[in-house]
Amino acid sequence: MTRRPKLPPAYRLVALETVDSTNAEAKRLAALGEDEGEDGTLVWARQQTAGRGRRGRQWYSPEGNLHCSLILRPECPVETALQLGFVAALAVCDAIARVAEPGHEVWCKWPNDVLLGDRKVAGILLESEANADAMPQWVVLGVGINVAHFPEDVEFPATSLREEGCRDIDEVDLLEAFAQHFLTWVNRWLDDGFVPVRKHWLQRAKGLGEAIEVRLDNETLSGTFADLDDDGALILEVEGGGRRRITAGDVYL
Repeated sequence: MTRRPKLPPAYRLVALETVDSTNAEAKRLAALGEDEGEDGTLVWARQQTAGRGRRGRQWYSPEGNLHCSLILRPECPVETALQLGFVAALAVCDAIARVAEPGHEVWCKWPNDVLLGDRKVAGILLESEANADAMPQWVVLGVGINVAHFPEDVEFPATSLREEGCRDIDEVDLLEAFAQHFLTWVNRWLDDGFVPVRKHWLQRAKGLGEAIEVRLDNETLSGTFADLDDDGALILEVEGGGRRRITAGDVYL
């Protein structure tokens, strides 16, 4: 194992050499209860053998990239807890900006990606288990950042920090920076709600005011990325001036 990261005391680190999926391991710990999967438990592995992204897609997970999952136990409805994806995106943006060379443009791409320029460098995966009252028993927040490597045979172009010239950083640097910035943003979300998170996310939103394509399960929509709703839904302005509110889908710029 490489050097152990230095994290704020709010986190309990579970460091692994190899795991099937950090999200899967975090879910196993969360299901054991708050003793094993307390709020702030951070599962980190140097390599994943079955890393996953949204909609069950494979996530490229070689040694040298950052793969981690955080167990959270927010006291709010599941729909509100989904805003943690935007919280995490801002933390990833700030972490990359902190360790990267000046001049790199870091963007948020709806709903849960982070771009360097026009190429994907990070992804976020939220999973939860709710009780009968639609309150989450736990939320697992997975984060993957392409530090040293990136996949080339993917539909949306990808990149890595090393590919973009950031050669003096490693996955531990990113983990430390992400953990610190996530703590800042999640505390702000807990104190002030989604309003400041939405504001700062929109300031970094890739494609805002531009033509995009949104692929849903049963249809593909084209229009202008008009806004982000108060709960994080994408507002798409379609031909004729109408607007569609989209809560799940894949965006192509």
